[in-house]
Amino acid sequence: MHIQVLNLTRILTLGAVVALTIGLVGCGTTTGERATSGAGVGAAIGAGAAAVTGGSVVQGAVIGGGVGAATGAATDADDINLE
Repeated sequence: MHIQVLNLTRILTLGAVVALTIGLVGCGTTTGERATSGAGVGAAIGAGAAAVTGGSVVQGAVIGGGVGAATGAATDADDINLE
């Protein structure tokens, strides 16, 4: 029973992390700004997700940063408007 609760907690945490990443990756007006903010947010979230799941924090940060930068660069200023 305890393992099921722990797994559910990890799944919910990762789901929240993904939702926050998608919402924050588009911050910035230029492609470079969005890629930079996406890399920072992605690295932080990747490291946090790795720590929660027991993986390598450095590897999680590198993967998250790469995915965040790519996603930020792929978005347009009109795709995500936080104003």
